[in-house]
Amino acid sequence: MASSGVRGPTPRWGPTLGGAALFLLLLPAAAAQGCSQNTSRTCEECLKNVSCLWCNTNKMCLDYPVTKVLPPSSLCRLSSARWGVCWVNFEALIIAMSVIGGSLLLGVAICCFCCCRRSRSRRPDKSEEKAIREREERRVRQEERRAEMKLRHDEIRKKY
Repeated sequence: MASSGVRGPTPRWGPTLGGAALFLLLLPAAAAQGCSQNTSRTCEECLKNVSCLWCNTNKMCLDYPVTKVLPPSSLCRLSSARWGVCWVNFEALIIAMSVIGGSLLLGVAICCFCCCRRSRSRRPDKSEEKAIREREERRVRQEERRAEMKLRHDEIRKKY
């Protein structure tokens, strides 16, 4: 098979992916420089960088301590620390997230409980099965007795 000689552009992903990887590697270094540069500016300017933490008491822009979940009180008190948005302090953010998380867990637990209860009520218990079986046996015995009584009455009618 002969080729026609016309070929489209060949995509080259090597340099693009390499550039993106290099950018991602250099991002933490740039973020570290950016936080200290925003000190004594506004909270909004500081929090444009996601890795920064704004301390409202001393108007400092600090690097968020990524090794710890909560920033230590020696760095900044939770009630004056801002992260993500300036209008919510870290303390209120933690309380709100805890309430939301607890509500979600409680909702899931209630749903699971209701589903398990509903599936249990669909199939009869052993005591219910036993009661149904006894009722059926009584009904059969009563029908047999009625048939016997009818036979006896018919015999008596034939005699007289």
